[in-house]
Amino acid sequence: MFDQLILFIASLVANFFSALSGGGAGLIQFPMLIFLGLPFGVALATHKVASVALGLGATLRHLKAHHLERRFSMIILAAGLPGVILGASIILFVPERLATFLLGLLTLGLGLYSLFKPDLGLTHVPRNREGRALIVGVAGLFFVGFLNGSITSGTGLFLTMWLIHHFGLDYKRAVAYTLVLCGLVWNGTGALVLGMLGTVAWTWMPALLVGSILGGYLGSHVAINKGNLWIKRAFETITILIGLKLIWG
Repeated sequence: MFDQLILFIASLVANFFSALSGGGAGLIQFPMLIFLGLPFGVALATHKVASVALGLGATLRHLKAHHLERRFSMIILAAGLPGVILGASIILFVPERLATFLLGLLTLGLGLYSLFKPDLGLTHVPRNREGRALIVGVAGLFFVGFLNGSITSGTGLFLTMWLIHHFGLDYKRAVAYTLVLCGLVWNGTGALVLGMLGTVAWTWMPALLVGSILGGYLGSHVAINKGNLWIKRAFETITILIGLKLIWG
């Protein structure tokens, strides 16, 4: 019961901040699973399954706000899902420390980039939805999908930033797409692949699922009510912390 309580609290906190900033649940939840005794591969598969509940909780809140466009949602799914499947298929064979260090550098760079671009993501100006610019955007979505399938800590943040930087979304809409499409569909696909190739600690799942759903809903509720500047600051804080955590391990 004590372990289940720890799992619930860690999941609730991790997914609250993840829903608030557009990613980063793995900063707390994934290391906690390892700390409590799960091997890396089992912890990865278990976290990926639990992270689907974050998408479910966030979806329940964001659908009320009508932030998602059907055509653009289909582009994100079609471009990212092949990357998710590829990444999830090979991650168990990749040296963990090297992948984690490189991901830390990239994540830290995201936070610093947003921090030094004061107006980034504060206004919604859709762009790059046609022609060559769309092809570049699709390639970026595939790469982010690959990261999402392969490495679990904070990769939703990459999708949030790519949607803002390349497609011109504001933070509120970018976070909505990340939590619903990445959190629910991408993570669901990654969880399915990892569940087939690895092992999931199903007895740990009840506390993780409840914490993920509740944290996802509450974090999304706060993000919608607070607005873009508040989300931007949360995004920068989470990315910098995750980057430093991954680099220094």
